[in-house]
Amino acid sequence: MEKIVEKASILIEALPYIRKFRGKEILIKFGGAAMNYPDVRDNVLHDLVFMNYVGIRPILIHGGGSAITENLKKKGIQSRFVNGLRVTDRETVKVVAETLGEINRGIVHDITHYGAQAMGLSGHDAEILSVVKHKANGDVGFVGEVKSVNFLPIKELTEFNVIPVISPLGIDKAGETYNVNADEAAATIASAMQVQKLMVLTNVQGILRDPKNEKTLIPSLDVDEVEDLIAKKIVTDGMIPKVNACTTALKGGVQKAHIIDGRIKHALLLEIFTDEGIGTEIVL
Repeated sequence: MEKIVEKASILIEALPYIRKFRGKEILIKFGGAAMNYPDVRDNVLHDLVFMNYVGIRPILIHGGGSAITENLKKKGIQSRFVNGLRVTDRETVKVVAETLGEINRGIVHDITHYGAQAMGLSGHDAEILSVVKHKANGDVGFVGEVKSVNFLPIKELTEFNVIPVISPLGIDKAGETYNVNADEAAATIASAMQVQKLMVLTNVQGILRDPKNEKTLIPSLDVDEVEDLIAKKIVTDGMIPKVNACTTALKGGVQKAHIIDGRIKHALLLEIFTDEGIGTEIVL
């Protein structure tokens, strides 16, 4: 009986958050190591379906780095990176687009199987992400820097209760396809749409003051503290683009950003619908 009462209490705890976010958009970035675990993937997609059923409008942006690397390897193409950016020649960008398309179709299929409507979009084909060639790190090929976002194709889906599943590809003025960093794509789309939350899924608890000690999780962080944490090398390597994406989104008008551990079962629901939440919350 106590377990039944406890379950009812959890539902009641979720009620104000359902009321708060009902009819509102929340953007989830799902990529990197968090995508490599089948159980994590299933939990994330089930969470999206639950959010959809209670009236929240989730938007999913996915990456596919490890799958891209593997497919390039099969074609005899060695992956090279400059400051975390994949050097992308014309042959590589074709593999990137093919791989992301395959991942996208798989996610859409599974969301539909779990009971919600979903539709795949490419930042290129739907002309969502207009880009220019990235030059800050030298010539890295077909890597795009987002200059503008056309969010109407996304909005058309969310207003009809369809979950948009977006591949991070961009298009330039000449119609060329560019690879776009998924964190950057998530941040710019979140800002353009003024979503209620940006949630970045990763494979660590959040931001840790000591990377070797999970008890040093920073539960809440002001955006002004971010540069200091990077300078002190508390935030390093792959966490830097995630934190920068949160900062970009917040400065672009998004209310809250979160970095959470996708390995935790139903991590999205725990963050959105419970008082304590999980991971690291970054606020302006």
